[in-house]
Amino acid sequence: MYSLARPFLFCLDAERAHDLALASIEAAYRTGLNPLLAARPAPLPTTVFGIEFPNPVGLAAGLDKNGAHVDALAALGFGFIEIGTTTPRAQAGNPRPRMWRLPEHQAVINRLGFNNGGVDALVRNVEKAAFSGVLGINIGKNKDTPNERAVDDYLLCLERVYARASYVTVNISSPNTQGLRDLQEVETLKRLVGSLRDAQERLAARHQARKPMLLKIAPDLDEAELDGIADVLIAAGIDGLICTNTTIDRSTVAGARHADEAGGLSGGPLFHKSTLVLQGMARRLGARMALVGVGGILSGADAAAKIAAGASLVQFYSGMIYRGPALIREGVDSIRRQRAGARA
Repeated sequence: MYSLARPFLFCLDAERAHDLALASIEAAYRTGLNPLLAARPAPLPTTVFGIEFPNPVGLAAGLDKNGAHVDALAALGFGFIEIGTTTPRAQAGNPRPRMWRLPEHQAVINRLGFNNGGVDALVRNVEKAAFSGVLGINIGKNKDTPNERAVDDYLLCLERVYARASYVTVNISSPNTQGLRDLQEVETLKRLVGSLRDAQERLAARHQARKPMLLKIAPDLDEAELDGIADVLIAAGIDGLICTNTTIDRSTVAGARHADEAGGLSGGPLFHKSTLVLQGMARRLGARMALVGVGGILSGADAAAKIAAGASLVQFYSGMIYRGPALIREGVDSIRRQRAGARA
């Protein structure tokens, strides 16, 4: 069904098509027609961070920033859903246009800028949802919060979402909020993660439930920066790492229409770069924490390659734009075959 709808969606502005696609998924769910969108995969239970996932293929943050479509998206067969990025206060994000497709590269450039309704709106939406599966909530800082006070935004969001999240992702790697990636600098990161880890343990005691905390990093880090981040995460005892966010590198799409637009590049051109970071962090971290592979997954083989590179779970977002919900089952089935081959 998505193959029929895609040409129409690709005639629209990318952000408008995004909104229409979400509305269509919601309508299909509410009318019981979602089986027409995708055949759900057979279960492939996967335990990571002490959580049992129905399957290891999840939705990356960014598609449902406000958690308004959790039930509809989960019905497509994802093993887990990650919503956000959410910020303490609602914000409009960057001026439009702010999202472009590069179809010849199966890529997307966006500079949305954490456009969302604020953390309280997200929590209200989650409270109304019927979904009882694995829900990640991705948190960030407001655009006008200086980096010296960024920790306050993250702490506020962590506090607000903790009770409703299965796990929380700390996003310090979007290229679309000025200065955000500076939070990856080792000393700054050490203070931020230390404060969040202390809060995580306090909240675990208060709620009598410990929720895993993950960090999402950029693909544009050099080896020394990755060394420093690994050291910080090991010392802090964080639960997991998501590799990676979008890239500011345009070398793989040079000359393409829209290639020079500012923002983060995702989709096919990101696959190799993000997978190298994943492999590098797997070497550095070993079995000390679980990794989530995201970036450029457009086929089942891509999902299996992320697992082979060291990921325990995978996520995609741009793959939904180019492949539609069928990619979920394809990814699960490829990982299932990979596991069977490893046991043989």
